[in-house]
Amino acid sequence: MRRLAPVLAAAALALPALSACSLLNPPDLVVYNAQHEELLDEIVPLFEEQSGLDVELRSGKDLEMANQIVEEGKDSPADVFLTENSPAMSIVDKEGLFAPVPDEALASIPPEFVPSSKTWTGFLARSTVAMYNTDSMTEADMPASILDFAEPEWKGRVGFSPTGADFQAIVSAVLELEGEDATREWLAGLKENGVILQNNLVVMQAANAGEIDAGIAYHYYWYRDREESGTDSDSSALHFFGDQDPGAFLSVSGAGVLAAAEHPEAADEFVTWLTSTEAQQAMAESYALEYPLNPDAELNAEVKPFEELEPPTVDVASLNGPLVTELMTEAGLL
Repeated sequence: MRRLAPVLAAAALALPALSACSLLNPPDLVVYNAQHEELLDEIVPLFEEQSGLDVELRSGKDLEMANQIVEEGKDSPADVFLTENSPAMSIVDKEGLFAPVPDEALASIPPEFVPSSKTWTGFLARSTVAMYNTDSMTEADMPASILDFAEPEWKGRVGFSPTGADFQAIVSAVLELEGEDATREWLAGLKENGVILQNNLVVMQAANAGEIDAGIAYHYYWYRDREESGTDSDSSALHFFGDQDPGAFLSVSGAGVLAAAEHPEAADEFVTWLTSTEAQQAMAESYALEYPLNPDAELNAEVKPFEELEPPTVDVASLNGPLVTELMTEAGLL
């Protein structure tokens, strides 16, 4: 114990020093981030260099972070909330926890990607696709609608990852466009006939290996693999649904400033920068390969052009995350 006492004393003396250090160097902006952490790690330094502000990123998953903000309420340390999919934004928005988005930010993004409340804005989008094995399938073999994947003819042939926020956002679009009864029937058919996989990367790998004929995911997984090595995509291709089918749904990543933000001016500056041509182009040129929503930014030429997509018209504010979770649980998918 005599030998241990000096060590404990030294540790006790060090604690106030650490606390004082953190108090002397607090961040200028705290961002709760549910978008891809790698993407934010790539672009946030650009903002820090340009603005001179220090950003603290706290990363997690869409619905978990949204519910955390709701639980924290006005005491949340978050200044900005970023999501991968928009239903998580709606959870926070319905609790009245967002401040209005700066006009300059809204001017950079087409109005269809901004809720009527103008309390948050979209900043990136991903197109729903079906990845199919080119050894067993052709484009002509693919269904006209994503709803057809629930039919018995696809039993054991179509894969998806129900536990991820990506697929749940797709379900939210089906719910908005087709109604609760049709969504319940579709989910029941997928449960009966589909192949449940761990995540979207596994969906792509399974389609590429011929373990399934097709898999539901977003476009960028396939394009990213093609750009890197092609190992998980060399025996597959993408089918883009058209004619405003639910399968052509564009999932929007959202950005919003918290009403109780401790650093509101820095938060407004960050969201405005995020929607600017400079930041949108940086994201378009990043590893992510997601669609920028600022029309002045251009994505990699190898990715299907944004203007050629045929997404359904969906109010980004109406996508219902909690009801989706309830229906998927009822179907035995969660």
